[in-house]
Amino acid sequence: MTILLTIIHVIVCFFMIIVVLLQSGKAADLAGAFGGMGSQTAFGPRGSATLLSKATTLAAALFMVTSLSLSILANRGATGSGSVLEKVKVPATKTAPVNPAAPQSKAPVALPPVQQQPAPAKK
Repeated sequence: MTILLTIIHVIVCFFMIIVVLLQSGKAADLAGAFGGMGSQTAFGPRGSATLLSKATTLAAALFMVTSLSLSILANRGATGSGSVLEKVKVPATKTAPVNPAAPQSKAPVALPPVQQQPAPAKK
């Protein structure tokens, strides 16, 4: 199902690219070049919807439907929320068992004395 929907989605994408590139701009006439009733007006003259503009609307609607469907199908198989770190398996480390009968020494550990290097002679 996902493969079929992906193929339809790609075909719709290519169709929409071709249809949009074939259309001419809104203000493509000579008056639009000099600012006369261009695309900046909210209630300017509007021509009838051509076949290309209807095809663009249909392709955009199909693109949105296939995009939403693919995202729903991709998330359907996902597990519940959780951290990525929860999914990482950390190998268990083996430690030696603690002998409760052995006396615990809290004496400080003596470190060996630090030998200092002689300073280099100045020239």
